[in-house]
Amino acid sequence: MAEINQLPKHWKVKKLGEVCETTSGGTPSRGNSKYYNGTIPWVKSGELNKGLIIDTEEKISEEAIKNSSAKVFPKGTLLIALYGATIGKLAFLGIDAATNQAVCGIYKNKNIDSDYLYHFLFFKKPSLAKQSIGGAQPNISQGILKNLEIPLPPLPEQLAIVSKIEELLSDLDNGMLQLQTALQQLKVYRQSLLKWAFEGKLTNKKVKDGELPKGWKVKELKEITSVLGDGLHGTPKYSENGEYYFINGNNLTDGKIELKENTKRVSVEEFEKYKKPLDNKTILVSINGTLGYTAFYNNEKVVLGKSACYFNVLDSINKQYIRYYLTSNSFISYANKYATGSTIKNVGLKTMRELQIPIPSNIEEQQLVVDELESKLTVCDKIEETISNSLLQGEMLRQSILKRAFEGKLILNK
Repeated sequence: MAEINQLPKHWKVKKLGEVCETTSGGTPSRGNSKYYNGTIPWVKSGELNKGLIIDTEEKISEEAIKNSSAKVFPKGTLLIALYGATIGKLAFLGIDAATNQAVCGIYKNKNIDSDYLYHFLFFKKPSLAKQSIGGAQPNISQGILKNLEIPLPPLPEQLAIVSKIEELLSDLDNGMLQLQTALQQLKVYRQSLLKWAFEGKLTNKKVKDGELPKGWKVKELKEITSVLGDGLHGTPKYSENGEYYFINGNNLTDGKIELKENTKRVSVEEFEKYKKPLDNKTILVSINGTLGYTAFYNNEKVVLGKSACYFNVLDSINKQYIRYYLTSNSFISYANKYATGSTIKNVGLKTMRELQIPIPSNIEEQQLVVDELESKLTVCDKIEETISNSLLQGEMLRQSILKRAFEGKLILNK
């Protein structure tokens, strides 16, 4: 943002605490069920993604207000999240409501237009996030917020700036929405390609619905693999300088094993205890938590955790063909249907062994399907990259618009 001496001369610079009254909320004791059996809406920071809050997941009682630091904010109060991943998220109250301590309420007042303040705080969100303190649960304090300097034009000019911001952002948002829609359509098209591939329709236009091409057979995974198992059901002994890595399903990404910065290491001795028969025909797939992440084993030095299933396909099977099937909705639907657990899904090895896959008659035809599929998916990748770059440019343009607004450069000063 422009230096203070570069702002329009009639603008002032004030600290937020000088122009606004702010305070955070509180959480009534969870040990008293009566506190959460009331009619007063109670906002948590995770609910600040709605723009305008007109209802809440939980309601608290008058007794809860009296016996905690929670307080009722009036309709029109601007809320900002102070803690964790939601730091800087904003919303207006469309109702009278209380909040928890992770939310700061900024009361309406005659010194600053609330929409002007909303856009300014949105603009400053990256800066506020950088000032957060703490580890697993970073936060910004009331002090940081109150000391935030705000460029303050006269109220009529604030209203004019807000009007111009919203005009420009409305056009930008419409364009961004179209791009997001295109991305979703591309995901649907990808799945359609996978569906057609395993119906034989990508390589045989004459295939009728409900039928497979001549020579294709549906086989269970156990029929086309030489070995199938999962990783260690437990925790190995970690070694800071170990030569091997302990991986799980979340290390499997787009056909490759991804060794992340926080991936734990184990010693050769630990590896020898828990090693699996992996080779160049091995496919890995996540079967616990997020299902369907896949990778090929490529001589990486790894010990597998229980959320990674491994299997070695026979020489007559194209491993890329099988990996693509595991990324399709057909596999995900099957896995979800037979998975156990409600919060964390888990697919058993018996379920994996009985997975049915349509297989072309020979490995050459399997490769033909893979080639056709990859040709079309490559086009999808290029389109997705273009859209993603456009979305990134859109966000940069949004920040540019806001930057100019709060430098006094968005509208002509009379």
